[in-house]
Amino acid sequence: MIRQTALFAVLLSAAGAAFAATDNLRTVAEQSGFKRTGRYDEVIDLCARFAKAWPDAVRCDEFGRTPEGRPMLALVATRSGARTPEAAREQGVPVSLFQGGIHAGEIDGKDAGFLLLRELLQGKAGAGLLDRQVLIFVPVFNVDGHERFAAWNRPNQRGPEQMGWRTTAQNYNLNRDYLKVDTPEMQAMLGLMNRWDPLVYVDLHVTDGAKFEHDVAIQVEPLYSGDEELRKLGRELRDETIARLTRQGSLPVGFYPSFVVGDDPASGFADTVAPPRFSTGYLPLRNRFGVLVETHSWKPYPTRVKITRNTMLDVLQLVSEHGKDWRAEQLTADERAATLGGTRVALDYKATDKAREIDFRGYAYTRTPSEISGALMTRYDERKPQIWKVPLRDDVQPATQVEAPKGGYLVPAAWSALVAGKLDAHGVSYQRLGTAHARQPLQSFRAEAAKFAERPSENHQRTSLRGEWQAETRDIGAGALYVPLAQARSRIAIALLEPQAPDSLAAWGEFNGAFEQKEYMEEYVAEDVAREQLKRDPALAAEFQRRLATDPDFVRDRNARLEFFARRHASWDEQFNLYPIFRVDRAPD
Repeated sequence: MIRQTALFAVLLSAAGAAFAATDNLRTVAEQSGFKRTGRYDEVIDLCARFAKAWPDAVRCDEFGRTPEGRPMLALVATRSGARTPEAAREQGVPVSLFQGGIHAGEIDGKDAGFLLLRELLQGKAGAGLLDRQVLIFVPVFNVDGHERFAAWNRPNQRGPEQMGWRTTAQNYNLNRDYLKVDTPEMQAMLGLMNRWDPLVYVDLHVTDGAKFEHDVAIQVEPLYSGDEELRKLGRELRDETIARLTRQGSLPVGFYPSFVVGDDPASGFADTVAPPRFSTGYLPLRNRFGVLVETHSWKPYPTRVKITRNTMLDVLQLVSEHGKDWRAEQLTADERAATLGGTRVALDYKATDKAREIDFRGYAYTRTPSEISGALMTRYDERKPQIWKVPLRDDVQPATQVEAPKGGYLVPAAWSALVAGKLDAHGVSYQRLGTAHARQPLQSFRAEAAKFAERPSENHQRTSLRGEWQAETRDIGAGALYVPLAQARSRIAIALLEPQAPDSLAAWGEFNGAFEQKEYMEEYVAEDVAREQLKRDPALAAEFQRRLATDPDFVRDRNARLEFFARRHASWDEQFNLYPIFRVDRAPD
């Protein structure tokens, strides 16, 4: 009896010491009363210490390196037994990925995630949740930006005292890189996603913008975009998350609270679908749920961290309750995506002018001319809460639609390395043609006009193309890629390869060389060529005279007049303005 009592005392003491050790896994934020947030060395330390404290439940994985050589870390937490991607797939265990610090000044997610994870592992919150799912937590996505640490990196945000920077060391905004995947950071993140294939991807942010009482915005896609059946579940996920946050004392909204007219509350709000450069625009292309969490920047940091923590817990509870059913529907959506060929597909979306009046909890405000800028400026009085009755445009419809090719896309060998790298990053399947194909029936897109942006964006010169697909036959050389739409990630292929899609490779200027004229005649040669053409071809001469008689702009533009003849000469570059990707109705023989 004495030995048993002594042994029990030893075990109790050891258990108490272990609990105390895990209870001390507190962040700098917690220890400072949420006045400060820690540097990245804290993330490295806590990742290792969590794994050491709960070796049966937590693993600390490095999934990439930043341009400045820092490790990108993810904590993989589960008590389900599915500790690898393969095990999760085999056992049907749902996976959720929570990502903080994509904009490293908006760092609520890092501190909220560590707090919640400790509570889950200690049994202080979400009892049993980790038994039924895998939680992947990336505390900081933009690691190099996180270490560009200063007090005024977010001047319109209350706390913490210092924080990281919005963009990476290479000055990329990672939340513009999901589809074009330029950065090492995004390549690493997509690799993590490809391995684990999360059911839900939760992107943790802090808003910019006006002052009002609402403390968090929750957006989910698919809701207006992507697979129609998944939209119903996306709405369920959004609305139930909002309902639970409301019961917890928050004031959530289901749209991003940015005014239709900047700085004018009376203009109200318009809901939207972000293009796929953003996380919530990208995840529907994978037939998975993207959740955008935006706490309100003017709320104090302790409040924002608490709300972020609550939101993460709410999503985990919903995944625990519905994850297996949602996963089954997503896999069915993968099968539906493989049948998109030959159907109408939306490239982007826009809210119509249809609006409904909502009550929005703001503050009293005035709009008066500024003595600084001279512009009409809004000034808020946070001492006076006020209900704004404002319009909300939430009838979101497709803005641009195309008929997808029945078979897929052909990428000539000259462009295959560029395109293959992007497809590989997203896990899109393709085949490389081992032999040449003569006179292949296909559709080509020739730009009637190519408009290049005057200023760079994300290290690119963006391009807008106007034109249409036309049927023709062309020779396709060996080494070309065939990208079939009969696959789960067909929406990604369409978003990348349709020239008029908002974040296509063409839109980001990857093919700008195809729209630059590189060969030409000297003007005195062009004059002689034109005279010879007029003499030899009466129909051409008649068409030229008609243009002169009916088109004043043509009359005044000497270059247009010379080009009229140059386009009809054998020296004209047949490939000028030809988009270097083709569409086909079936796979090449």
